Formats: sequence, C-alpha cells, structure tokens
Amino acid sequence: MTVFVVSLFLPYTVTRQIDSCGSSQVQSPAPARLPQCLSTLPSRRDGGCGSDTTLKGDNLSPGATTDNERIFTSDPPLRARKGVGYPFPPKPRSDNWPRTKGEPQWSVITAKKGNDGLVDAIRSAAHVGYLNDTMWVGTLGIQTDSIEYCDRTAIERKLKDEYESLAVFVCDRDFDGHYTHFCKTILWPIFHYQVPDSPKNKAYQDCSWAYYVSVNQAFTECIARNWKRGDSIWVQDYHLMLVPAMLRKLLPDAHIGFFLHSAFPSSEVFRCLAMRKELLEGMLGADLIGFQVTEYSGHFLRACGRVLSVEATDAGIQLEDRFIKVGTFPIGIDPTSWDRRRESADIRHWMDNISTAHRGKRLIVSCDKIDAVGGIRQKLLSYEHFLNIYPEWANQVVLIQVATSSTQQPELEASISDIAMRINSIYATLDHQPLVFLKQDLMFPQYLALITAADVLMITSLREGMNLISHEFVYCQDGRFNNKGYGSLILSEFTGSASLFSNHALLVNPWNVHQCAEAMHTALIRDPRERKKDWEQLHQLVLDNSATNWVKSFKESMACVCHKQLSHRRMTKPCLSIASLKERYRQACRRMMFIQYEGALAPWGSPNNVFLATPQRTITILTDLIDDAANDVYVMSSRMPEELERQFCHVIGVGLIAENGCFLRKPHTNEWIQLVDQAYTDVWKDGPSHILTYFQERMEGSWVETRHYSLVFHYGSVADREMARRLTAECADQINDACESQGIHAVIFDSAMIVEPINTKKALAAEVVWRYVESSNNPKFDFLLTIGVNREDEHLFGWANELERTGVVDYTMTVTIGSHSAEAKTTLTQGVTGVLDCLQQLASC
Repeated sequence: MTVFVVSLFLPYTVTRQIDSCGSSQVQSPAPARLPQCLSTLPSRRDGGCGSDTTLKGDNLSPGATTDNERIFTSDPPLRARKGVGYPFPPKPRSDNWPRTKGEPQWSVITAKKGNDGLVDAIRSAAHVGYLNDTMWVGTLGIQTDSIEYCDRTAIERKLKDEYESLAVFVCDRDFDGHYTHFCKTILWPIFHYQVPDSPKNKAYQDCSWAYYVSVNQAFTECIARNWKRGDSIWVQDYHLMLVPAMLRKLLPDAHIGFFLHSAFPSSEVFRCLAMRKELLEGMLGADLIGFQVTEYSGHFLRACGRVLSVEATDAGIQLEDRFIKVGTFPIGIDPTSWDRRRESADIRHWMDNISTAHRGKRLIVSCDKIDAVGGIRQKLLSYEHFLNIYPEWANQVVLIQVATSSTQQPELEASISDIAMRINSIYATLDHQPLVFLKQDLMFPQYLALITAADVLMITSLREGMNLISHEFVYCQDGRFNNKGYGSLILSEFTGSASLFSNHALLVNPWNVHQCAEAMHTALIRDPRERKKDWEQLHQLVLDNSATNWVKSFKESMACVCHKQLSHRRMTKPCLSIASLKERYRQACRRMMFIQYEGALAPWGSPNNVFLATPQRTITILTDLIDDAANDVYVMSSRMPEELERQFCHVIGVGLIAENGCFLRKPHTNEWIQLVDQAYTDVWKDGPSHILTYFQERMEGSWVETRHYSLVFHYGSVADREMARRLTAECADQINDACESQGIHAVIFDSAMIVEPINTKKALAAEVVWRYVESSNNPKFDFLLTIGVNREDEHLFGWANELERTGVVDYTMTVTIGSHSAEAKTTLTQGVTGVLDCLQQLASC
C-alpha cells in the first residue's frame, strides 16, 4: 500500500547546469541547500528563510555601538531572493532550456522551499519502518513554462523512479495566482486572524480563486492517474483544501486524509471568506481531518456547523452518507535527526564565539520572521519595558533577535528599527549593548549554537500553528554543550505549542507588555531546581509529540477511520432479505424487536401536529406480532410518554420507549420508568430556553416544543429556509458551546433541532430491557430485530450488532430505512410501506 504525501512543494527540485552559451550556470529556486545534517534554519522554511529585502553592510542593528553583532559575519547571510512576492527565480533569457549535445541539461537537488516539519516527519517515520512505501506529490517550486515537453517527461520519470516523487506541472500564471494572490494574500492572513481589508487588495476581484481551483485540480488529476485501490492519500495544508473533495468525486473508495499545518481561525473570522463554503466542502471530502491542537479543530467544527449547517460533534462531522473524523495530531521535531545534526564540529566553535562576545551576560534569544504575526514589535516593546522597570538588569542581559522577512513590509520594519534604536541609544554603554538585532539568516550550526547558549527563548507570535523553535530549544537545553543550566521558555499563548507546554512554560499574551516583561524577569531569577524540573517535563513532551509519533498516530487513525468507512459504504449495504429473515424468525424460540415509530411505522407528520393518529394497519400488525407469546415488541419514539399512550392505547402488551430513551414502559405494564434525573433536567433547560427564545423571535414561523427531558426547535415552517438553516446552525453552535459542561447537546435534523442530554440514547433503554430479561428466569432471546430511521438509531444498531458478535444472542438483524450510511447491516428503501409489509409477513409465519 502506497501513502501519497501531497504537499504544494516536493522535497526535491531541478536545476539547470549550463546556459545557452555553454558556460557554467546554475539557476535554482534558492542557493543550494546544505545536506540534511547541516541544513539551514529548520522548521521555518515555509515562505522562505531568506529576506526579500537586499541586506546592506554588516547587517548591524540600528544604533549599534559595539562589535557584538559581528559574531556571525564570517559566514555571509544567504543572498536575498529576487522578485516581489513571487516564489520562483527570474525567468530564463531564452524560451526553452538550452541544449548542448552530450551534456545533461538538469539535475535533481534538494529543494529549499517547503514544509521542513513535514519532510522530517515522513523521513523519520520511514527510517524506523512506520512508512514503508511513500510517494511525494507536489510542484518543483520553479518556473516551468520554459521547460520543453521532452524534458518534463524525463524529469517526471527520474523523480518517480529514483526519488519516489510525482511532479505536478502547472503553468506559471496559475501557480502565481494560486500561491501569491490567493494563498498568501487571502488564506494565510485569514488563518492568522489578519482579515485582508486593504483597498489595494484586489484578490477578490481578479481570478485568484480560479487559479486556486485550477492548481488543486491539477494535483487531483495527478494523484488519480497513479492511485491504486488500497493506497492512502495524505493531503497537506491550506494550499490544497479542495483536493479531498475533488478526489472523492473521482475516487469514491479512496482513503483520504487532510492535515492543516497552520492555525484555523474562529468561525467568525473564517466566515469573512467569500469562498468559505467551497473550502469547507473541499476539506470534508477527506475521511480524516487533522489539526495541530484542539483549539483549531474546535474552530473548524463550529465553522462547519454555522456555514454548512451540518451536525458537528466533538468526534467529527456527520454527513448523510458518511462520517468525517476530526482529530488533533501535534507535530514536533525528529530527535534522532537532531542528534545527528548536533554532531557538527562547527557547533563548539560558534558556542565559543557567543560565550566570548557575551561573557558574563544572560542571553534572551528570539528567532522570528518580520511579518504581521511574528510579534517582533511587541517583543521589543516588552523588552524596553523590562529594562525600564528593572534597571538593575540593563548591564546584565542581552536580547539577541534574529529576524528574517519573506515579504517587504516597510512600515513594520521601520517601526521595529525605531524601537531597536531607542533601546540601544538609552541603555547601551561602551562595553555593553542590550539588544543585538540580526536581520539575516543563520547557517544551521550558528542557529543551533545560539539556542543552546540561550538562557531564555522568547516567542511572542501573535498567531502561529505550532512553533517548532520552542521544541528545538527545549531539546538543545540538555546540558550537552551548555554548562549554565537549563533555560526557560517564554511562549506566546497564541501558538499551538502553548497547549502542549502550558504547565511548564511561561505563557504570555504578546499584547500585554507588562506581563511579557514580568515573564522575562521571572525566567532570569528562577531557581535552578525549578528550571530543571520544568525542563524535564518539557523534554518529555517533546519526545512524546515527536515527528515520528505524529506520523504513527495519523496513520493509525487513518486505518481505523477508513475501516469504519468501508463498513458503511452505501454500495456494500444489501437490501433486507425478507425470505432469510422469515426463516430465522420461524427457527427462533424467543424474539425481541425494537422498531422506530416515526418514519418506520407511521409517516412523519407536520411539526405543528403534535398528536398523530397511528394508522390502523400499524395497530393491526403490532397486535398480530404481540399475540405470539414468543415475541416482545418495543416501539421507539422521540415523543413524550403521554403521546405514545394515546397512540397505542389499543395495542395491549406493546413496550414503549419515549423521548429517545428517556422513558421506558415494559410490555403488559402501565408504569413508566424514568431513565434520566428530572431534577437535573429542570436545571439545564433554563440556559438553552433563553437561547432558543432569542432565535425564535428572529424566525417568523418557528416554535419551541417543550418535552419532559428535551427541547425541540421547529423551523420547518419558516418561509426563508436558507436563513432558517443558517440561524439554526448558529443556535446549535451557541447551545453546544454554552452547555457543553452540563452534558447537553443540540442536534439538527431536516426541519427541527433537538436539545437533549448527551447520555440519553435508545441503546441505553434497550440495555435496561436486556438486563431485565437476563436477570429473569424466562428463556433467553435468540432473535433480535432492530429497525431504525436516522442517526439517532446508530447507537442502537451498534449495541445490537455487538450482542451478536459477542455471542449473547444467536441472530441479530439491524435495518435502516433509506440508503444513507449507517451501522445497520441492511436497508429497506420502501419506507413505511416496506416496513409494514415485512412485519406483516413475519406475523403470518
């Protein structure tokens, strides 16, 4: 079985070797990347590590007064990438690749651009045997319009055969519109709570959405051409959110997973997107959707509930034909590869340089991009405030800020420069500079030496999917190169890693300058034993949430989800065989039946008609079944006990289950058994009632039905059905948020929403009946028939199937009405007529 790892960029790309004049020339998307063990700054290559702004001089900080900032200048910074926001190098001078007889025209190299965390995770899992057969799918990350067809074919063949990679070729115009104009201008800001409302933003007016769709379609077609039954497809990140649904149309049986590496915003922010519905529907083509932390998955579930009006539970999204699992899989670093990287001989050299330059000083280190969510400005303001309120530290602390930029933001850079200059102009002395601002990339040994020598790592991101720099810092603070003790971690609460490290890192709100300053002071004065204790916990968390474990947990979840999906496939669910059912019915000595009332024994009535009259044919058939002493028949309903008593007053001996399992009446009795505490119900109803009243007033024609243990919000008579569905979804979302701690949930159906306790299920009532039978001296049941209609019956189907699997009952038949996905073994498509015909034939046996 092959696992297709689908990412926008491949881990590999190609480079030219000669130009049209025959002279040696290399044109690659970036300077040649170092080997894996000596690569540049890890975990921060998405969007590029290099600055798009040409670096000048020695890259000293504004207001620099000492040579402290020259500690890394023996290795010049990486050259800046040309172009404005465009991910490719400049176009070649000629239209086609140059040709020299006998000379190779290109070679495969390791790509500079891509998701390093993902690459390390897949490679580490393959190294330990968790993934034995993988195939990367992505673009080359260079302009491809000038590559001739024969070269493309040769590149595709070489990448597939030697590098286990499928290259997706799209025209440069489509890729630029997809990546630069939609992903980076629209999606990335929205996902990081930066709503793009600038007048200069033309993304909604141009064809950027069409380009986004086009690139996603190209990925889909490439995968479909190479997919085989049994293969698994893992789609990565926000660049390819439409691929799962596109694949589902072409490959209905495919095992598809989607993982979002960035943050997912609140539903209120996500709803600002014009294409919000299409993006969510695209993701819902997957069997499994993964996020970094629970906060992001919760935002996604609420967005689906509000935008698509689907049933969203903590476990995932329930659609009519299938269930999409939603889970959290925090990605980390690969400790094994980091151990190899730390063997570099240059690390000790750079450690000595740092120690010499800052002898006797305490080091606070930060590595960030200069962008709207990097938080550098907030950090410098906090540091300035720290020096103001704790002047005794002014000559003892140095903040080393490494800053890179992937886009030009002159206003932000100017603001940061002003703050940096102000700090150094006030607190610098002849032999001390409190702020070292390095606007450059670092080679990997430099970076590793810096985070190893640090006393404190400070991350003040305003929003970030995970932040693996914090993981790398923790792993490097094991004392192997640093004898100063274990460093402290100051971490923004708006990063995904904050949810993992919350109890052992100093969490801060980057916008709270005073809190950040106090965190710096706390980190510098902490007791060594306390630092060691927290580091040990952080180190264990880093190991537990490693890159390899991310692959393992995602793969295991995919296998489990796809196995369940396979059992629910519509085409594999047979129609009920009446002849076979009758044969087992005749052979049974004692039989039990659970039959849903609405939709199975009687048609769904108007919501305004609370009291329905049971059809005479239904009464006659139930009476015939009950007349057989070997049968125990229970009718299930969402209605209250009083209503069921009126409807079945002429059927003597029928068992009743009311309000979806809240009440139970055994056959041949008049006493109702309450399965839910009434006092508890009276308490929880107040909160949802106020919310329902508010939304009822906004929808003319809607009304609230109050039952003993539930509330039903009917909106089927509202004239504007689209508006009614949207507001009902918002109502359900508010109730689920407000009443989650009380064990209450709201479930939306076609024209109504039910608010009820989570633990009220028909299966629980059925279990009470079964335990009663087992405790009696009567013969055991050897035939169990369960007929249900909708998702409320899923737990009952699962309970009945489990009885047969464990050998408790000899024969179980579970039947659902219609062709939707269900736990039931079989289906009846004729509705009420089909159910009554079936029961009538059984009664006549």
